[in-house]
Amino acid sequence: MKIAGFLAAAGLGLVLAASGAMAQGGLSLFQGAWLSGGADCAEVYSSVGKGASFKKPVDIFAPAFVISGNRLRTPQASCRIKSLKPSGDRQSLALDCANAVASNAVRVLMAPQPDGSLKRYFNEQDTTGTLYQRCSR
Repeated sequence: MKIAGFLAAAGLGLVLAASGAMAQGGLSLFQGAWLSGGADCAEVYSSVGKGASFKKPVDIFAPAFVISGNRLRTPQASCRIKSLKPSGDRQSLALDCANAVASNAVRVLMAPQPDGSLKRYFNEQDTTGTLYQRCSR
């Protein structure tokens, strides 16, 4: 009986570990600096080691974000990516975001595109999305 309980617990641990690895694997598609619109990446980002950082002074209106590990940063907020789940042909990211004034739970819908770009959708009914190009990885 003890062996069966141990094996069940070990199996559950492996399932949880595998699901965490899959979430990290899914996030690898989104790693890097992203920019929408006609701006040039060099206008918004500067290189810092292996990654990118917002240029100083930060343009708070830049349609840009950086995903590094399980963090998503915009010009005005810093977010922790709590989960990544499939939602049809899109990925739903659950975020805990904070800025200088408040913190909030946020849900974002994104979909990697075949050409390496990324589309962000405002909700499930949004069929157009906003296109982002990767500046760096």
